[in-house]
Amino acid sequence: GDPAVSAALLEGIAGLRYPADGLDTRQVADIRKLKARMESERVPRGTDPRRHVKLGPGGLSDVEWTVQLLQLQHAHAVPGLRTTGTLPALDAAVAAGLLASDDADALRESWEMATRIRNATMLLRGRATDTVPTDARERAAVAELLGYAKGEASFFLDDWTRRARQARAVMDRVFWGLL
Repeated sequence: GDPAVSAALLEGIAGLRYPADGLDTRQVADIRKLKARMESERVPRGTDPRRHVKLGPGGLSDVEWTVQLLQLQHAHAVPGLRTTGTLPALDAAVAAGLLASDDADALRESWEMATRIRNATMLLRGRATDTVPTDARERAAVAELLGYAKGEASFFLDDWTRRARQARAVMDRVFWGLL
C-alpha cells in the first residue's frame, strides 16, 4: 500500500497502541490471565511441554509475551520499543533500563535457539513443527543441523533445556512479577 497512508494510519492509532500511561494493574492482570489460560490449554495433549519450543516453558511464546508486555507498558515513553521485532525490542528494553542485559541475553538465546530448532525440524521433516523430536534418530539429525557433532544430541537437548529454563526464570520475574 501507499507508505504515506500507512504512516498516517499508524500515527492516528499510536495512542491506542501505546497508551500515554502504559497499562493499569487491571490490564496487566488480564494479560497475565490470558497467558495462563493459553499455557494450560494450547500445548497438544500427550506433548511434553518442555519439548515444545513455541508454547513450552521458556519457549518462543514466553519470550514474546514478556517483550510485548514491556512494549505495552513502556512504548509510550520509549520509542525504540515501537517495533514488531522481538530482538530489537529486547535491545530497546535494555537501552531504556527496563530489562537487565543478562535477562535480555537469556530471552534472546532461548528465542534464537527455539527458532533454529523449528527451522531444522522443518528441514528434516518437510513440514512445520514446534517440538523437539522424541525419536532419537530425528533428534540426532536436528542436533547435527544445528552444528552439534555426531553423537552430541544429548548436549543439544541439555543446551535447549538450560536456555529455556533461564528464559522462563526471566519471564517469571518480568512478566509474572515473581521474585
